[in-house]
Amino acid sequence: MYAGIKYIPLIICGLAAVVWGLPAAHRLSPPKDILAACAVLAGVIVTAIGILLVCVPHFFG
Repeated sequence: MYAGIKYIPLIICGLAAVVWGLPAAHRLSPPKDILAACAVLAGVIVTAIGILLVCVPHFFG
């Protein structure tokens, strides 16, 4: 019944990447800001997958 609970760290890690990456993308110098922007994109994707797997635990299986 609680199979989706194990995917909560995905949501936390994704949100952490977004929270770190948004200010860093504006603060870092131009070659490094691309990495921060990619971290934000990856964080959004990981968070969305985590939310999907918490709601529907066997979605990809």
